[in-house]
Amino acid sequence: MTKTVLITGATSGIGKSCAVKFASNENRLIITGRRQEKLLSLKNELTEQFNIEVLDLCFDVQDRIQVESTLSQLKSPWNKIDILINNAGLALGRDSFEDASMEDWETMMQTNVNGLLYVSKAVLPGMIVRKQGHVINIGSIAGKEVYENGNVYCASKFAVDAISKSMRIDLLKHNIKVTAIHPGAVETEFSIVRYKGDETKANATYNGFTPLAGDDIADAIFYAAQLPAHVCINELTITCTQQGSATNFYKNNK
Repeated sequence: MTKTVLITGATSGIGKSCAVKFASNENRLIITGRRQEKLLSLKNELTEQFNIEVLDLCFDVQDRIQVESTLSQLKSPWNKIDILINNAGLALGRDSFEDASMEDWETMMQTNVNGLLYVSKAVLPGMIVRKQGHVINIGSIAGKEVYENGNVYCASKFAVDAISKSMRIDLLKHNIKVTAIHPGAVETEFSIVRYKGDETKANATYNGFTPLAGDDIADAIFYAAQLPAHVCINELTITCTQQGSATNFYKNNK
C-alpha cells in the first residue's frame, strides 16, 4: 500500500537518501527544505526515475508560522501523512563553551529542537484522528554522549532523545509509533556546514576510517518503517565499524 512520507531537510545527506529509498519503494513523498532549486531538482529526479507523486514544500523549520501555515493547507491525499521523518538539523562550530557563538547556539536549538517540535505538532493531529502513524526523529550519537567542544550541539541532540522518549509515551494511546535514530559519523554535508565551508577541516573529520553514508541510515529508517503494526523500534544508535563512541575511532592512518 502506498504511504505518504514527509521528510524534512530532504535536499541532501540522510534526508535525500531517505527520499530515494522511500521513492524506490513506490511511496508518495512530501519533501521539504530551504533551497528551492535543490528541492525542484530532487522532485524531478524522483518523479522521472520512480514515477511517483512528489510534493515539494520550501520552508525553514525554524519559522513556526511558516511551518504551521504551509502544513495546515495540505489537501488530500497529502494531508494524510503516514510517516514523518524529522531529519532537518545541523551542527555549527567546534568551539569551547566560552568561545562559542551565541548565534550558532540559537540556530542549532531553533533547527534541531524547535523545528522538530513545530513540524511534529503540525503533523500529529492527522495521525491522531486516524489512530495510526510513525514519527521518526533523527538524533545523533552526540545525544547520547557529551564530548569536548560539542556543548550546545550535544544539548540539542540530547533534547531530541528526550523528546522522542516522551512522545513515545504520550502517543501510545493514539497508536502512533515513535522511533529515534542516532547516527555516528556520517559523511554528508554535515562537516562542511559545521566548519562553515572549511573543506580542509571537514575532510579531516573522516580521514583514516570508512564512515557511514546517508544510504546506510536510510536503510535502517526504511526497515523500522516497514515493521508490522504491533512492532516498534524505539531507538537505534548506528556507527561505522571503526567507531566505538562519539569520539573513539580506530583510524588506519599510514
